[in-house]
Amino acid sequence: MTRPDPRKTAALSAALSGAVDLGALKARADAARTAAATPAAAAASAPDNGSVPWIVDVTEASFQAVVEQSLQVPVVVLLGASYSPESQQLAASLTRFASASGGAWILARVDLEASPRIGQAFGVQSVPTTVAVAAGQPIDAFAGPIDDGELSQWIARLLDALRERLPGIRAGEARAGAPVVAEEDVVEDPRIVAAEEAFERGDYVAAQGYYSEILAVEPAHELAKEGLAQARFAERAEAVDPAVIGKADSAPEDVDAQLAAADAEVAGQMVDEAFSRLVATVRRVYGEDRDRVRSHLVGLFELFPADDPRVAAARRSLASALY
Repeated sequence: MTRPDPRKTAALSAALSGAVDLGALKARADAARTAAATPAAAAASAPDNGSVPWIVDVTEASFQAVVEQSLQVPVVVLLGASYSPESQQLAASLTRFASASGGAWILARVDLEASPRIGQAFGVQSVPTTVAVAAGQPIDAFAGPIDDGELSQWIARLLDALRERLPGIRAGEARAGAPVVAEEDVVEDPRIVAAEEAFERGDYVAAQGYYSEILAVEPAHELAKEGLAQARFAERAEAVDPAVIGKADSAPEDVDAQLAAADAEVAGQMVDEAFSRLVATVRRVYGEDRDRVRSHLVGLFELFPADDPRVAAARRSLASALY
C-alpha cells in the first residue's frame, strides 16, 4: 500500500516485511503472470471453498500457489487457530466479505495448528493475525479481531491503494457489481501523495518533512498527523537493534536504552511489553527524563487506534505513574 494503515499496527507490517522473504515465490509467480488472467483462474491451483474460488483454505503444500495469485489481486491471509474464538469470529467476517467481493481479492485461511510453518514464516506472535500480500510481498497487517466496520474500511483502503497496480481487482469488482472508481474521479492531495511516495521508498525523513509542512498550515489535518507518527516510528524502527532489549533489561537506569527497547518491542509485536516497560521507567525517573519517556510513550500510542484496549490500559497505568 502507499503507506501503512494509520488505524492499525504499523509496527506489525514492518516486522512482517522483515520476517518474510517471499522473493523466490515472487520470481516463480512472475513467470506465471500471463497464465493467471483472472482470480478464478488463478485459484484453480489451490483448494477452494465450494462455489467461491477466491476463498481458499491454505496448507503448507498449497501456500506457494496462493501467494503467486497476489500478482493479480491482493491475497488476505488469515492466520488463525480452531481453539481461538477470535479467529473463528474474524474468519466468519472475512469469509462474508470475500464471498461478496467477486474475486477482487482472495481470502486465504490458514489453520496454524495444521500448518505451523506458515505462521513461523510470517513471524506470527498471536492469533488471529491478518496479513495482506501483493506482488508476492506482505504489505499491511493487523493482529487480533476488529469489528466489521473497521474490517470493511481496511479492505477498501487495500483495494484503493492497489487498484491501478493489480489487474484483477477491477475485474472482480465488475463481477460483483461493485462501483469501480474511475481514475479521473479520484482527487488526491498532492502534498499527501508526496509524503506517501517518500514513505514508500523508505525516505522517512522526507516523509516527516512533508507531513510537518501540512500540519504547519493545517494543525488538525488527521492524515498528516497519523502519517507523521508513522514516519517517525518507521525511521526509528529501521535503525533499532533488537539486542537493545537485553541491554535495557540489564540496565534499567539507562533511559535511552529503555526508549530504544520499547521501539524494538513494538516492532516485534510485543506491544504490551513495550508499554509496560515505559510506564515502569516513568515510575523510576524524574524531571526531564520523565518527560522524555512520557512523550515517547504517547508517541507510540499514536500508532494504534484510540480504542485499542492495550492503549487504554497503558494510558491508565501512565496516569497512575504520573499522578
